[in-house]
Amino acid sequence: MTSQEIEKKIDDLLTRGVGQFVDPNGAFRKKLQAKAEGKYPKDIVIKFGVDPTRPDIHLGHAVILRKLRGFQELGCKVIFLIGDYTASIGDPTGKSKVRPEVEQKEIEENMKTYLEQVGKILRTDAAVFSWIRNSDWFYGVADIFSPKEITITQDGTSLTFPKNSFLAKAAIFDQSRMQRTHLKKESIESLTFRGLLWTLRHITHGRLIQRDMFQERIKNGEELYMHEMLYPVIQGIDSFILSQIYGSCDLEVGGTDQTFNMLMGRDVMKVNHAEEQSVLSFELLVGTDGKEKMSKSLDNFIAITDVPFDMYGKVMSVPDSALITYFALCTYTPLDMIEDIFDKIKKGGNPRDAKMRLAKEIVSIYHGEAKAVHAEEEYIKTFQKGGVPEGIPEIDISHGESEAFEILKKCFGEEKSNTEIRRLFDEGAITIGNEKITDPKAKITPKNGQVIKAGKKTWFKVKMG
Repeated sequence: MTSQEIEKKIDDLLTRGVGQFVDPNGAFRKKLQAKAEGKYPKDIVIKFGVDPTRPDIHLGHAVILRKLRGFQELGCKVIFLIGDYTASIGDPTGKSKVRPEVEQKEIEENMKTYLEQVGKILRTDAAVFSWIRNSDWFYGVADIFSPKEITITQDGTSLTFPKNSFLAKAAIFDQSRMQRTHLKKESIESLTFRGLLWTLRHITHGRLIQRDMFQERIKNGEELYMHEMLYPVIQGIDSFILSQIYGSCDLEVGGTDQTFNMLMGRDVMKVNHAEEQSVLSFELLVGTDGKEKMSKSLDNFIAITDVPFDMYGKVMSVPDSALITYFALCTYTPLDMIEDIFDKIKKGGNPRDAKMRLAKEIVSIYHGEAKAVHAEEEYIKTFQKGGVPEGIPEIDISHGESEAFEILKKCFGEEKSNTEIRRLFDEGAITIGNEKITDPKAKITPKNGQVIKAGKKTWFKVKMG
């Protein structure tokens, strides 16, 4: 790339969809420009932390991941920090209530899923990617349980330590640190309780209480627990320790709801006499409801693992008011082209055409052009021409007469409760064959190959047992 092309790409990375960029004296931007031109020999380290409390990565997460891919293309190294330790605490960001703790087994399963999905967007070769868990430095020797005796062989000598002894725990601790096993470090960075207290001596209560969410909780007379107030400090400590492990932590990225926490990283690094990270926060993507932040708990999300037809359909359900945000945050469409699209709408164009283009572009990013074209054809056949999509699940149903409710219960299994199924009947959303069924007690004799429709987007096909 020419210097001009590099500058244009950097401008796009640091402005498109950006909520706030904190970079005193342009330190990060200068390093980034030099790195892209081959004039900066050291790694530029970018931290992105996630708490694996849910297994799916959705388009809201992907906004940041796609930005990170852009930084990788300029030579930066992304550190994907899995907050397995902090996930058990819970950042209260955007929540009016204390977030429940997540079991370690669930955290481990979610973490594996995250790492599998992130490769759909990021390069994962060692030159530009690394991942590590923050339990690597927050769990100490005393936190480890040794269920059996441990034998260690070193320099031809074997030593056996009794189960749950300090020496057995120390051996497990040393052998299980990612700094040792993955990064091949000779020394291990870890945080002691004394180290935490030393950091807290430099962080005032007044500084922590500035956080908007804390102020809102206090204003509403709601409880605010100390572990929640410590969360930003712990996130800041993560940044400092990463700078020690990887040689630097030049930039931290996250949503605008994480800006306070990321700035706390600058505070912690400063008191530890480390070079302070710059902070880049991105606008939050609203969900398919067009109102709330995209979230699995609100069921308004589009997962990057959704099959093409479902992904296309979910994008088509996004309200017109959110289209420009989705184009800007979820696609590679140039900003001037986005302006042209919406100028046409203002002059009387059909928003549906823009939405179909958006859906096709998003599906193409995660599944390829061919599958995006097929998803669009299926969508048109299903929703505009009254057809049935391909590949709908087949449900084994016994011969003979059954109540409509029992048939739907068989279709959904554990996916929907009895109350949710009855609500579909009340809403007139159930069709069996070509007949709309509103009475859950209606007697139905299903036929092989018959199509059952439940709501706008769910179909089943009868397979007689």
